Amino acid sequence: MTDAPTRQQTWLSQPHHDGSGRYVSNQSPRLGDRVDVLLRVPLEAEVEAVHVRTAPDGEATFTVAKRVRTTATDDWWRATLTCHNPVTTYRFLLTGGPTKYQWLNGTGMHTRDLPDASDFRLVAHDSPPPAWALGAVVYQIFPDRFARSRRADRHETPDWAIPADWSDPVDLSTRGVAHQLYGGDLDGVTEHLDHLESLGVDVVYLTPFFPARSNHRYDASSFEQIDPLLGGAPALRRLTSSAHQRGLKVMGDFTTNHTGDAHEWFLAASGPDGKRRPERDYYIWEDGSYVAWLGVPTLPKLNHLNAALRQRIFEHPQGVVRKWLGRSGGLDGWRVDVANMTGRWRDTDVNHDVARQMRDVMARVAPDALLVGEHFHDYTPDMPGDGWHGVMNYAGFCKPAWTWLREEPKDPRFLGAPVPLPHLDAGAVVDTMRDFTSRIAWQSLVHSFNLVGSHDVPRIRTLVGPGSVETAAGLLFTFPSMPMLTYGDEIGMEGTFGEDGRRPMPWDESHWDTDTLAVYRGLIAARKGSVALRRGGLRWVHAEGDAIVFLRETEQEVALVHVARDAHAPVVLPEHHLAGIENGAPAYGPGPEIAGGTVTLGADNALVRIWTWKPTDGGARHARRKGR
Repeated sequence: MTDAPTRQQTWLSQPHHDGSGRYVSNQSPRLGDRVDVLLRVPLEAEVEAVHVRTAPDGEATFTVAKRVRTTATDDWWRATLTCHNPVTTYRFLLTGGPTKYQWLNGTGMHTRDLPDASDFRLVAHDSPPPAWALGAVVYQIFPDRFARSRRADRHETPDWAIPADWSDPVDLSTRGVAHQLYGGDLDGVTEHLDHLESLGVDVVYLTPFFPARSNHRYDASSFEQIDPLLGGAPALRRLTSSAHQRGLKVMGDFTTNHTGDAHEWFLAASGPDGKRRPERDYYIWEDGSYVAWLGVPTLPKLNHLNAALRQRIFEHPQGVVRKWLGRSGGLDGWRVDVANMTGRWRDTDVNHDVARQMRDVMARVAPDALLVGEHFHDYTPDMPGDGWHGVMNYAGFCKPAWTWLREEPKDPRFLGAPVPLPHLDAGAVVDTMRDFTSRIAWQSLVHSFNLVGSHDVPRIRTLVGPGSVETAAGLLFTFPSMPMLTYGDEIGMEGTFGEDGRRPMPWDESHWDTDTLAVYRGLIAARKGSVALRRGGLRWVHAEGDAIVFLRETEQEVALVHVARDAHAPVVLPEHHLAGIENGAPAYGPGPEIAGGTVTLGADNALVRIWTWKPTDGGARHARRKGR
């Protein structure tokens, strides 16, 4: 939180910096590279000098910034930093003006000293995220529930399954929730790629497809084959080939934390001669029994202190990570299930070592592959920039969005929380988002999956009600990230909690909410048509009560985003801080009222407004530097 009590009214008149290309000259530097960082300072701030504080090798150092351009509204200052360490944290020290002394870090302006946790940062690690991922829209598919192919009837039903017709309701009984089988398969996904292409998504993310004894398949019995129920390895290759022909990427889902108790490794480890088998030490044992994930007996926990296990998973050419990537399997990346718990048990914590090893291996065998970790709470200490490229952003986006949009008097409990989520105003929600985004590198933020729902939590339509779905989707598709939606969100599917939301996708379009589909298509089209929404920075403008307003900026384009959860008093902004806005055009929703030197954003109900234009303030171009 910033120190000024009227921060929402003053953000446009405050100095600004973020990690985007408009403010940082090199988004993927290497050790030794020199990187220019720019600071925009409104003239009314009366700043006289700017220094940038870094801490190479742990010792504070100050670099003088130079004023390189003055526009009608702003001074632009530039400093050149050297990436001496893999992570270079920095903040700005501004002198002059009414307070004489202010710091600017990722949470805003401060007149007091503060810890380094929210400083801006440059990361100079090897294997940067793939270029295709920046700004991409992700579509999550639960294979059993998406579509049955023409081949599906050939698959023999296993003994653990409770067969269901596609029109049957989800069985939420203790046994049924994991064992009810609808029979969706990978060829079913392939046969419906037209729908995904028409929606405008870029990435298909599949929840697990390894053989298992459940419909969710997080209890894998092998990593060396694809479940025959889903069509086996040939079906995966048909899917990835067809997707690639359409320009779509495909990501798999792998659990580094545990296997199923029917996994071939665990059967060897727990068999009559298990104590003599090398697989025995692949798992954690205590008091004569194995440790299970959260005590679930079918999910024995892997022991990542064992070098042979990690060799088999990550390094071996036929290990799970390498086998299914690139040419051999066709996948374009991995999402890691319960990544936050991997390698952690009592006094052992090799979580980051595992993440870094997985990324290093992927960089060697499939340099264009993406690695995203699932993380339900504060992920910021676990993401220094050289492990996962990004996370599933539950804590920094999904949860705060819920607290703003949830429909009263609904009683959502976030992933097992003992009490309902609060219902908060926009200021508190944005403060939460700023806290999280400020503690990771910009590169990590924009390669994370932002989401407002998944197969593990309530459906967004059920949580917020039909009237707020557009607002939720508006936030999702305009924020810097890789926005992820779950199959069926785009047609208004419902579900009160995770398993209830895993309903079969209705392919009879008479069951679709076509208004919701138009919203999703329109917002995704707006994102794809705007370089600012895909690649721009994030400059907060207003957050109060029922309204959130922010800017996404590049040198080529600015996008003004206004999302409202309900009717609210007009938000009035000074036009001179939005140079060129009068020449803009609507990318989605109604345009703002521009007259008399002000820009007015009104709302008579929930809405999303996106207005884009070419900036005329010029900014200050980065000095062009080559290498080190």
